[in-house]
Amino acid sequence: MNLNEVTGYIDSGAEARKALDPSAILETGNIISKTFSQGGKLIIFGNGGSAADAQHIAAEFVGRFEKERRPLPALALNTNTSSLTAIGNDYNFDSIFSRQVEAFARKGDVVVGISTSGNSKNVNLALEKANAMGCFTIALTGRDGGSMIRIAKNSIIVKSSRTSIIQEVHIAVGHMWSKIVEDSM
Repeated sequence: MNLNEVTGYIDSGAEARKALDPSAILETGNIISKTFSQGGKLIIFGNGGSAADAQHIAAEFVGRFEKERRPLPALALNTNTSSLTAIGNDYNFDSIFSRQVEAFARKGDVVVGISTSGNSKNVNLALEKANAMGCFTIALTGRDGGSMIRIAKNSIIVKSSRTSIIQEVHIAVGHMWSKIVEDSM
């Protein structure tokens, strides 16, 4: 990588952040905040780098972001390797998140699926299950949004075709949600 490529990468990331829909971030952040205030929880999940992003975002709520406050109930479904491998083995990999949504989600909870392509079958099946259970669903995706945006009740699409940029911007969205929630407390 040379200096021009580094500069181009930085510019691509800045362009992807600038293309975000601020009203969608504020709306979904307020929904997450309201859900917490009403005793509900945030359930979030993804595969690979998106799994790491789900853990990171959940940790901001359970721990803290910028302010000292009570811990908030946020759960990343991709962290329990025993559940993931048992469900994958006993059922199939496509069921690893939907089975857990069925176990942990309750009507009114917020369920966030993360997929850079928007086409991860196991993420989409879990969003469908969450919708059927009366949860508020959010797709955190990239590229053109994929099939996820037709499933989730609300979508935040990072306008980039580069997975690494999409993932970086997803974390920025998670940080903004954390700030929205903390400011409302």
